Amino acid sequence: MKIKISVFGGLFLLAINYCAGQTNPLWKEEKVKNFLPHMTVPEVRELLTKTDMVIIPIGALEQHGLHLPIGTDYLNGVERAKLIAQRANVLVAPVLMAGQSPYHMGFPGTITLPSDLIVAVNFEAVKSLLHHGFKRFLILNAHGGNRALSTFLVDKINQETSGIAVELGAAIGPFRKTTVNKTESPEKGDKIFDRHGGINETASSLFLIPNLVAMDNAEIATLRHSSHIQKMIQASLQGDQTALLVLLAEGLKAQETGKGTSAAEMSTTGVWGVGDLSKASAAQGEKGTLNFVEAAVQFINRWEDLRPSHLKEQP
Repeated sequence: MKIKISVFGGLFLLAINYCAGQTNPLWKEEKVKNFLPHMTVPEVRELLTKTDMVIIPIGALEQHGLHLPIGTDYLNGVERAKLIAQRANVLVAPVLMAGQSPYHMGFPGTITLPSDLIVAVNFEAVKSLLHHGFKRFLILNAHGGNRALSTFLVDKINQETSGIAVELGAAIGPFRKTTVNKTESPEKGDKIFDRHGGINETASSLFLIPNLVAMDNAEIATLRHSSHIQKMIQASLQGDQTALLVLLAEGLKAQETGKGTSAAEMSTTGVWGVGDLSKASAAQGEKGTLNFVEAAVQFINRWEDLRPSHLKEQP
């Protein structure tokens, strides 16, 4: 009987709210300039008179420890793209939330898609945007596991369509400040191991999606590495690029590969790093994010200098 009364009471209150003309109490988003999901057809038409450039974030839905949301990569990638679009005339068009994350499947909530499917869906989206008049595509990869497929997507666009694509992370390299994104021990100044869900990603999230970060749940992971993986880690921290290359080739791979390097096999929390997460700050995240955004804007401006939008070219 109590349940029936509770349900009836809830429906009654909901009916009163609708009668009073109230709208969805869960909707909190504000309209964002140049963000395709928020735009109307006239707004897209207007943007096409100014630019033919699109940012497509390639993210992931995967575990990020006990304190960061499953959508960290997707959300942070989209938010970076939106910040860029406030300073440059460029469309932000997210297509997929999930990415390639088989090595995180030991933690509930992770969703992984095969690389060929991710490429195919994004490629079809690019073809749609080409149909409407967009020409240039900035592929913003927000998840390390998507690196190879992002490179392939860029090449597929360039080889098989009239579009022109670049991988944004690589494109902005010459414009980035080199002092950012070096995770160091606050006590010693030494570089520490911080690959996934650690201090850097926590700091970025505290700046970009602060209300989704549960710092009360943050816990330093206990890592379980084989001796040769540990050797690679230590060497990579000393700047050995060969060690880093082979570490990433073997580390963070699906349990089914038998390598013993899935997230659940190597980490008690899913974080692949040893830093004290309480040291992460929104200020640190802001510094890294704004460095990325500034570099992206500079690259976009330079591309405009080298090849203006076809809408601006003289016959």
